[in-house]
Parts: sequence; C-alpha cells; structure tokens
Amino acid sequence: MSALHELAAEVGLQVDWRDASGQAQRVRDEVLVDVLEALGFDARDERTIAATRRQHAEGQSDDGATFLTGDVGTPIGVPFTGRGELSMADGSRRDVAIENGTLPAIDLPGYHRLLLDDREVEVAVAPKRCFTVADAAGDRRIWGAAIQIASLRDERGGAYGDFGSLRDAVAALADAGADAAAISPVHALFPADASRYSPYAPSSRLFLNILYADPAIVGMPLHQGGAPDLIDWQSAIPARIALLRQAFDARTDAMRDAVAAFADAGSEELQRHARFDALHAHFFAGGASGWQGWPAAFHDPASDAVAHWAHDNAEEVDFYLFCQWLADRSLSEAQAAARSAGMAIGLIADLAVGMDAGGSHAWSRPDDLITGLSIGAPPDLLGPDGQNWGITGFAPTALRRRNFEPFRATLRSALQHAGGIRIDHAMGLERLWVVPDGKSAADGAYLSYPLDDMLRVLAIESEVAQAIVIGEDLGTVPEGFRPKLDTRAVMGMRVMPFEVDGAGNITPPDQWTPEAAAMTGTHDLPTIAGWWRGRDIELTYELGRSTRADSREAADTTRDREREGWWNSFTAAGTASGERPSPDDSAPVIDAALGFVGRTPCAIAVVPLEDAAGLVEQPNLPGTIDEHPNWRRRMPDTTPALLNQPAVAARLATLNKARTR
Repeated sequence: MSALHELAAEVGLQVDWRDASGQAQRVRDEVLVDVLEALGFDARDERTIAATRRQHAEGQSDDGATFLTGDVGTPIGVPFTGRGELSMADGSRRDVAIENGTLPAIDLPGYHRLLLDDREVEVAVAPKRCFTVADAAGDRRIWGAAIQIASLRDERGGAYGDFGSLRDAVAALADAGADAAAISPVHALFPADASRYSPYAPSSRLFLNILYADPAIVGMPLHQGGAPDLIDWQSAIPARIALLRQAFDARTDAMRDAVAAFADAGSEELQRHARFDALHAHFFAGGASGWQGWPAAFHDPASDAVAHWAHDNAEEVDFYLFCQWLADRSLSEAQAAARSAGMAIGLIADLAVGMDAGGSHAWSRPDDLITGLSIGAPPDLLGPDGQNWGITGFAPTALRRRNFEPFRATLRSALQHAGGIRIDHAMGLERLWVVPDGKSAADGAYLSYPLDDMLRVLAIESEVAQAIVIGEDLGTVPEGFRPKLDTRAVMGMRVMPFEVDGAGNITPPDQWTPEAAAMTGTHDLPTIAGWWRGRDIELTYELGRSTRADSREAADTTRDREREGWWNSFTAAGTASGERPSPDDSAPVIDAALGFVGRTPCAIAVVPLEDAAGLVEQPNLPGTIDEHPNWRRRMPDTTPALLNQPAVAARLATLNKARTR
C-alpha cells in the first residue's frame, strides 16, 4: 500500500469499495489528493504525506476522549483506569472502579457523566434496540401513507399544501385505517429565495420550514385563489411570506408572550437562525445566495457587525422568530390530530442527509461540517451517472469533538412532533460519498463515519421520543450494514420495484423481511401507474438521460417482460387474477400492488399517496433540476375527497384487509 493510500485509510477514506452491482472499484490517486486536501490534509507529495501522517497520528490519542458509547448491561472499554463517580441520567450517583480499561456495565440507558480525577467523560449507554412498531401497535401489522406536504390540497384553496393541509390529511387517513403518515422533510429552507424549494437541500435541519406554517392558527385565513396542478413557487413563496407578515403585524399580546417563551426555550441556536434568515433576506436582495457572499464582517455569527445589525433590525429578527413559533405550533397540531384520530404512530419525519453549505447551520456552526466537499452517490441503479447533491454534512471529527451533540440535536428536532423518523440515505451513518467542489459525481470517495456510536445515539433518542426508525438503505449498501441496522431495530426499506429478479418476478410477499418497511415506491421512483405505462422510459428519452438500454425499442421490450413478471407475481400471491392488463390499464395493477405489499410480514407498509390515488407522474426525478417539475405536483383533490373516491376507497380497503391477515 502506498503512503497516499495509508494516509487516506488513516483519515477514514475508503480507497477500495464495491459498487451496487458488486464490482470492485478503486479511487484514483488524484481524486484522493483532492478529497484529502478538502478535509484539511496536505498530500501533494511523498514528503508532505509523511508530515501529514505524523501530525494526524499525534492528534488521534484516546487519552483525551470526552465521549464514549456502550450498550446497556455490557461492560464498556475505556482508555483509562482508576476510581471515579458516575452521575446518572436519572440524577442518581454511584462510585465506580475502572480496572483493565473496563467500565462496569451500566443498567440504565441514557447519557451519564463519569468524573475521574480532573477528567469528565460523557458516557452514552444505548438500549438494546430502538423503539419499534410492536411497542406502539402491539402485534398489529400497520400501514401508512407517504405524503409530499406541498402536494396536498384542502378546502382553503392555497397555492400549495402546508401543515394545516397536513392536519386535515392525517385525520382523513386515520379514518381510512392508516396508523402513520410519512411526510416529506420539513427542515428550514431559504424563505427569501423562491428558487430553493427542494426539501432535501435545507438551510438547517434544526429548525422548520416556515413556508409550511399555517396562518389560520392565528386567525389569518389563506387568500382564496387559483390552485394550479403545478406549484408556482416563484409567486407562492413571496405571497406566503407576505401573509405571514400580516399575521406578525396583527399578533396579540398573548402571541407575543408565547413567542418570547418559545425563543427563550430555543436558546442561542434559535436566535442565530432567526438572525440568519433576516440577514439572508437583506443580502439576497443584493445578489448573495449564501452567507459566503455577505461582507466579511458578517461571516462570524458572533461578530459585532452581526450583533449591531440584529439590534438595528430587531423587528426583522422577531418576524422570523414568530414564523418559527407558528410553524412549530402548526406541526404540533398536525401530530396531535394524527394521534387523536387513532394513529398508533402518527407523523414519520424525514431527515435529509445534509444541508446547504450556504445556509444557517453552515453559518452558525461551520466547524460541524465538511467544507469543500459535496455529498452525493456513486453511479448506481438510481443514478447511472452518479449523483452530486450539492449539500454538505457533518464532519466525523467534529462529531467526536463535540460529543455527537450536532447529531443528537438534529434527531431531537426531527422527532419533536413525530412518532417516527425516516433517515434519508441511512448509509451515511457509516459512510458518505464525498465529491470535491467542481468535480463530477464519479470523482469522489467514501468517507467513513462512526456507525456504532451513531446507532447507539439513535437508539437512545428513539427510546426517549418513543419513535420508530426507518433507514433508507437503497443504492450502494456496504457489506454488513443491514445486519447492524437489524440488531438495533432500525427498519430498512423494501421497495417493490427493487425486490425483483432479472425476469421481473417479485419476491413472494411471505419472503419479505419482517424487520423492514414494505413500500410500493418512493418519491424518487416512478409511480406504479407511471411504471406500468412506461412513463419513466418516455422521460428518459425525452430528456436524453443515461440508460443501460441499447435503444428505446429494447427498453420497451424489457419493460413488457417485466410487466409479465409483475402480473404473474401478483397472481401467485392471490392479489390479481385473469389476463394481464394492457399498458394503458394501470388500475388493476395498482390494486394488486397495494394488496401485495399489504400481505408481507413487514411491521409497516408505506404507500405513497400518489399510488393510492393512481397517479402517473412521480414527485421527483433524481438527477434533474429544471428538466422535470420536481416538488411541484399537486394532488388532484383534497385528501378527504380523494380517499372517498370509490376506486381509492376500495384500494385502501384491500390494503386494510391484507394487513389484518
């Protein structure tokens, strides 16, 4: 192994890896040099590499560890010995003796503090597993709907769906038999920039998207108007901000007191976020899309320039604090509606894998994040050209240095008003594909993360919040990753189009993994109707996208063979009968697909609302920006009206019956 490869391995870069098809891959040396440089490691020549390795090794000693993780009831290895005191999470204290580098087993899960001479170490002790569906629903096999919040309609006729629309939707879904609603991410975006509406490129994952706040809660009804099939974000976002300002101007003394209490509870982090939004709106008017484009004096959130500006523009900062309060209250009411309507889980929050490098978190806590690198994915089935998502994420070194507090805070924010969480690109708990700025998605490398520590923290937060955990384990999954998720009761995702063999035959439902969420599809995949009709193939050739097919004719021939496999699989499972429908007749296929996933032993089945409604178009087409109307499509009717349509009601009745078998 070369010195470059040794350095890469020492800092957590994987020189060798296997792609989604199992083929061995090796990162090119020039790519390693670029990634190492972005991580702060100089590797330009042999002499520099040697110096960098020495410096890195000196900083890797465990002697200064301030955070350790372990499992309940199991002794924990520690890099020191002696006698000390444990300050337990429940407030009790106990004396401990550490011998041979082993801390005696702790029988109480949670975060404890070990005091040893002049050393203080936080010890995170995880329960054996995360909170589960069985914990929430007993031995029932439940189902839920996957919802793109903005796509929802309600009686108010708004330009897009918000937390008020969500409140109505979950109540209707509960009446239809659902126990959960898996929602699109609700992270804070950039309110002043109407072009940034993707829920997976947030400004911060610690705060909420104020555009979803429901003004009706404070007596400010939405303006009645047109509700087109495609959301016009360029006009809808400024209109919603204007409405929120009206609500802010009309706030009562009681509201002022409630916002003040909310701001006090949110501490300095919330204040910084409100300042960021106000500053972003101010500088965005001059063309700065992120904080890097602001005057240098404003790059530090603790600077005098920021403090003086916030003082002089206190009303603007207060507006964004008010909006966060309103969004928090609106989302809280949606979860309360779900639970009061009888849902065992209620909302399942979606945790995006990263955040925008020009956003609030990167401004407030830049040392938390990797810089000069974007997160993405190597070429795989979902993206033949690879994917560069243009977002950043936590630095592994920062997680350790800050006792995993950034990760803990992110989980708590997501779970505050939810009964579950879906972790987008869950493989990021073990490794992330990082791409140097300005490079193609293929010119990246995997950066390792402390999986065992992160899973223990996740289990603690899941148990405290009494919330289930689903991990999106699709794409290039590292060997041994899924068994580790299973051990912690983190449910994987078993998505029907991926549970097929080469001929298109779907794995029989009784052979699906019980410890997983069964799904007909995701927001990144064709809907069942769209797939059956070949809409995804049409888009591939209309947009000139990469494909493994030799020609359009070959793609159509393969799809027809796959249709045969699907229909035969449905027939064998007892959810379909008769001759295979034509490509134009997707309704029987959707009925059969919902019944099929319903019959799996999976603890929960999650069906996109688009599939329940029989829609053809998918919410998002990965790898596109303006070529496809991503995150803009609306549902054809309000959720109660939609679920009462005979075809949809019958479909959900089939799903309910299959889940109770």
